[in-house]
Amino acid sequence: MTTASAAVDTEQLARQLFEEMERLGKSSETFARLASRRLSVQIGQTPRTTIWALNKMRLYHYHPQTLPEQRKPVPLLLVFALINRPEIFDLCPGNSFVEYMLRQGYEVYLLDWGRPGLEDAEFDFEDYALNFLPRAVRALQRHTGKREFSLLGWCIGATLCTIYAAMRPNDGLRNLVLLTAPLDFANKGAGPFNRWLNTEYYNVDELVRQYGNVPGEIIDYGSKMLKPVENFVTNYLKLWDNLDNQAIVESWLAMNTWVTDLVDFPGAAFRQWVVEFFRENKLIEGRLMMEGRPVDMGQIRASVLNVIADKDHIVPNCQSTTAMDRFGTRDKLLLEMKGGHIGLMVGSGASKRTWPQIDAWLARRSG
Repeated sequence: MTTASAAVDTEQLARQLFEEMERLGKSSETFARLASRRLSVQIGQTPRTTIWALNKMRLYHYHPQTLPEQRKPVPLLLVFALINRPEIFDLCPGNSFVEYMLRQGYEVYLLDWGRPGLEDAEFDFEDYALNFLPRAVRALQRHTGKREFSLLGWCIGATLCTIYAAMRPNDGLRNLVLLTAPLDFANKGAGPFNRWLNTEYYNVDELVRQYGNVPGEIIDYGSKMLKPVENFVTNYLKLWDNLDNQAIVESWLAMNTWVTDLVDFPGAAFRQWVVEFFRENKLIEGRLMMEGRPVDMGQIRASVLNVIADKDHIVPNCQSTTAMDRFGTRDKLLLEMKGGHIGLMVGSGASKRTWPQIDAWLARRSG
């Protein structure tokens, strides 16, 4: 090796060492701020206005981001599950389904179920799907001055929207979008939840009696135990490896903020979820009774887009796909997308894959 080349190598090594020390410095500073909780992000930042309230529930209208003549005539109402916060629809700027749909010209509304107290422990699926949801719909219709609307439900929110669509087919619902919808629980071996909740040792009555509302911490721990290594180890290792990347850290913080903001599951609804849905599979079989009559999915007249995730470990695909034959409408489509139960809508590829597909389908039916 010549003296000149040795000098070049020394300079390169020095530069690499400096860069690595700088990276470690940034990582250490970020870690210290995370550990001391001095680093946080705000989720749900898209401007919105409350237009209706009942008990803890709120209906939000997001401020339009397009000119009036560019907006779709049919408004869109978003409904999430009874657990976790609905801000997952509006996680952060650049990773917000709400923000994306506003830019496509939709009038976007969001129903927030709120945080149930012990006084709400007797609320069940009939209350949420056929009492509270219809009131929110009427508030939306008053606000828009239009009768027709689209409804998008995610997870248990999709189950509630399905019940509403079946029982209120003449209320103006034009389009029904279901995301990872748990509807058919016939396969008792599909997914850990089915196996856990169907065991004789899972005493749901005692659980509800003890707590009133099932604590969000119990639901969260059960969900994380479906993939314990990924949730308790890998998730944090990925963060550790990217502490010097501000964009990745902020994205991780946004998701962690949402995941750890836990909501209790109303007691009566939880018991019904375990017994009448998971164990007895009453909905898909047409035996689920509400308002004194069976919930018949064959009565659904709205166009249906049923979206499933190929790596969904929370809601196995068989809980959604078999429902296609039950929907009464002729205009229905099953769409399988890449991703998991949550990543389907907030993963790195959601804005390029899932959101445009939902928009393309809905736009043709919102004119």
